[in-house]
Amino acid sequence: MEVKEYLQNAEESMQLAVEYLDETLSHIRAGKASAKLLDGIRVDYYGSLAPVSNVANISVPDARTIAITPWEKSMFKEIEKAIINSELGIMPENNGEVIRLSIPPLTEDRRKALVKQCKAEAENAKVSVRNARRDIIDALKKEVKNGMAEDVQKDGEASVQKLHDKYIKKIDDTFAEKEKEILTV
Repeated sequence: MEVKEYLQNAEESMQLAVEYLDETLSHIRAGKASAKLLDGIRVDYYGSLAPVSNVANISVPDARTIAITPWEKSMFKEIEKAIINSELGIMPENNGEVIRLSIPPLTEDRRKALVKQCKAEAENAKVSVRNARRDIIDALKKEVKNGMAEDVQKDGEASVQKLHDKYIKKIDDTFAEKEKEILTV
């Protein structure tokens, strides 16, 4: 394989790590209402597990409220049960037409715990980026044994290091943004 192909593979892996981090951080509650908070919650819908968004309309009328309007009356109890059993830690309020989730303001301890959780996720993403770099460097070293010129290999290592630095910076920026969002009262 050419060095370009190795670099493309490395960049794809690193990009996936950043995208996964974005997705993971979007599910962490930062004191603001977001429909994404319900993405991981599944409800029993005629014998199979379905996301809440597949059985109800989800809206965010203000910064502290999520409104869930089930399409079928029979789903009220199922949705409420799924929310109570989830890790959201929010008690649903049901008025017979709409299930409301009031997002409470975060305590200082909870904010610190969420930042710690975000930091762990960011560290996992960094490990993925480092692994991608290591794999490419190892592959380039094997190619030298198969006849690749050493200076080409060294250039490839320098290029993969630049990619690594770029994606590590993206991860740090993403984490800093989420940390600021969580710590803003």
